[in-house]
Amino acid sequence: MNKYITLTFLFLPQLLWSQDIDLSYYLPQDVSYDQSIPTPKEVIGHEVGEWHVTHDKLYYYMKELAEVSDRVTLTEYARSHENRPLIYLTITSQKNRDRLEDIRIEHKKLTDPAVSQSINIENMPVVLYQGNSIHGNEPSGGNGSLAIAYYLAAAQGDYIDELLDNAIILLDPCYNPDGFQRFSSWVNSHKGKNLISDPNSREYNEAWPRGRTNHYWFDLNRDWLLLTHPESQGRIRTFHHWKPDILTDHHEMGSNSTFFFQPGIPSRTNPNTPKLNQELTAKIGTFHAAALDEIGSLYYSKESFDDYYYGKGSTYPDAQGCVGILFEQASSRGHYQATDHGILTFPFSIRNQVATMLSTQKAGLALRKELLEYKRASFLEAQSLASSNGVKGYVFNDDGDPYRAERFISILQQHQIPVYHLKKSTGDFNTEGSYYVPLDAKQYRLTKSIFEEVHEFQDSLFYDVSAWTLPHAFNLPCTEVGAAGGLMGDLVDMSNDMNEGAMIGSGRAYAYLIPWHQYLAPRLLDQLHKRGIIVKLANQDFGTSIGGEEMAFKSGTLIVPTGNNQTMDAQEMSNLMSSLAKDNQLNMYISNGGQTSTGVDLGSRSTDLLPAQQIMMVVGDGINSYDVGEMWHHFDQVLDIPVSMVEMDDISRVDLSAYTTIILPDGRYNALNSMASDLKDWVRSGGNLVAFKGAINWLDTKDIISVDTKGGGSNTLTGRKPYSGAGANRGARVTGGMIARGSIDTSHPLFYGYNREEMYFFKRGNSYYEHSTNVYNTPAVYNDDPVASGYIHKSNVERLKSAAAVLVHNSGSGQVISIVDNPLFRGYWWGGSKLFANAIFMGPTLN
Repeated sequence: MNKYITLTFLFLPQLLWSQDIDLSYYLPQDVSYDQSIPTPKEVIGHEVGEWHVTHDKLYYYMKELAEVSDRVTLTEYARSHENRPLIYLTITSQKNRDRLEDIRIEHKKLTDPAVSQSINIENMPVVLYQGNSIHGNEPSGGNGSLAIAYYLAAAQGDYIDELLDNAIILLDPCYNPDGFQRFSSWVNSHKGKNLISDPNSREYNEAWPRGRTNHYWFDLNRDWLLLTHPESQGRIRTFHHWKPDILTDHHEMGSNSTFFFQPGIPSRTNPNTPKLNQELTAKIGTFHAAALDEIGSLYYSKESFDDYYYGKGSTYPDAQGCVGILFEQASSRGHYQATDHGILTFPFSIRNQVATMLSTQKAGLALRKELLEYKRASFLEAQSLASSNGVKGYVFNDDGDPYRAERFISILQQHQIPVYHLKKSTGDFNTEGSYYVPLDAKQYRLTKSIFEEVHEFQDSLFYDVSAWTLPHAFNLPCTEVGAAGGLMGDLVDMSNDMNEGAMIGSGRAYAYLIPWHQYLAPRLLDQLHKRGIIVKLANQDFGTSIGGEEMAFKSGTLIVPTGNNQTMDAQEMSNLMSSLAKDNQLNMYISNGGQTSTGVDLGSRSTDLLPAQQIMMVVGDGINSYDVGEMWHHFDQVLDIPVSMVEMDDISRVDLSAYTTIILPDGRYNALNSMASDLKDWVRSGGNLVAFKGAINWLDTKDIISVDTKGGGSNTLTGRKPYSGAGANRGARVTGGMIARGSIDTSHPLFYGYNREEMYFFKRGNSYYEHSTNVYNTPAVYNDDPVASGYIHKSNVERLKSAAAVLVHNSGSGQVISIVDNPLFRGYWWGGSKLFANAIFMGPTLN
């Protein structure tokens, strides 16, 4: 921004502010309003836009409307991690309310090709789902929902009667209660009586990790497909309960922007999305343009953003006979900020959102029959596409880890994708632990996008990731099948088919053996440590008799001796181990003696003592909050392991010797420059340091480790190029998110628990490293044919080939473990979680 303009803005008078604004600023005034319906101010104590509404006030107002209006019903569909209610209002006429369930059931029949053609849509209401503020610090949508809810409950006249007779409106005021609350507390606590417009002011610059994300610092607008969080799981239940015809997703963007609505760039639409979807999006867009023209707001469409990744709110519906629409409003980030376009007030940002919520309702009413016909046609077309597709379904196996497979199946079932037990062997897959997913089910488009590998793209720019193949994320063996005959067994019922864990063997226990490949084995290990139980690690394969049957155990197996100074007697130990086996849904084996039939004995010198871990994770400004949140969530919600999160600015006051493992997530670590020698000494004294992405480079600059960047290929453009293509050329070299195929050393402690030498890594960014000069210290590399799915520029493919994916650096009696890619990406990359656990628990055993 021009400095002169900025300074001028700082001293502009407060020409337009919320003290001078009431609901007439946002809502149509050519209608009357029912005086018995309370305005937002009468319930929350301030005008819409005067303050940032807190989530509790937002909820209370919606609850009040539902109690006093015969048009409104409130439904709680989930609770956030901080136990805040997620709700939606069902708003329609009394005529529709009297037969609401019948309407819902009849409407859903349009998604069933077997019956949809017989369904009469002549008088069927359209279903509109209007959702807001999935990013907590993008609050204009959530605040605008106050005005919209009032309008729909209180407005009187012919138009509102026609709208409510012909539409079911599902108003979701806030997708992300925890982030919304965090942000509103920040900006409200920094608002003075005299408003400040300076963008440098504290009001407009939140403290790390900011309010965009949920409690665990996840971006919930990337979780529609992955379903890691209760907010997303509840929202998807609501989506499939109603199968809406339009779903809107109201966001904010940079303060110096204007207003965006879809369609975006056509070449960046997912090829599985029907062409008619984008045509309808454009038709609906004309209503938004007219509404914004009327109030004189600047806007744009058909550029930036995209509809490629099905895990976003505006794109997930597109695979399911619904039109998803993204709105992006320039953010005031507070109350009264100076921008390139003048002073941007919070009420102004709310007004644009309200205008387009109203225009969506007008579009839904005007295009009602087209939208309903599109839903019917979309599923009929999907049936036809499935019939002509050479792929008829997918077979996958649990890889010996039922728990991991069950989590994958749970995601599929929540998206209403049926999963069956494999009835007969096919190819390399036998029936034990194998499953079949047909491609010809109603969710054809979504199923295809979840399982397919993608290598061809119409565009080279992506707003988000270019691949998300879920079997690869879970590191499960999977194949497509071209003939489904006889493969479909019984439908998987998660309530009956889940692995419950068991104690195998009988008689007096000399030791308990726990194979490490089982998903929750790290949680079990921590539970044993908390009880003071001594646990040993087998570093070589062995075989022994269990209950009279010879069994093989791989390196990485946990050995829990019953004697050897354990603090519990045999019966107490037996009761504990049986309980923990069931709690962690894993199998545990009773060994009656220490001598094995093959390999090393249980008391071998090759076994290691696994000590309890005291873990510190460095957090704070400059650190990637998404990566931190994913690690925190995994520790807290999956493994039940406490982790100390210490601000980078506070580490100089911390006794590092209190910790056995320190985690450095991706980020910038210049603030730790003065601590580099202390950290180096801590490692040399036996510390286990685990570093990711940007932290690897910082450690290299501080001579704590040494890495060599891998060359190959070139990102340098030569010759003359048109100026207009500069952005696209630069963007094409960005690796925004693809899946890389790797090879791992399963004999290495960092890969204990992996049954196959092939592993998939989620690759973001362009960090590529040479192998270690120590031939044992590069336990994972990318393959010579590394691209499993997704877009990566050809010059970067050359650098990715055979590059190191994991490196170990010995230092004194400690070590640094460098993991190039995030193994817990978005909380759904379950195939990398064992590597993460091994870096913490097995890292200290490395020699």
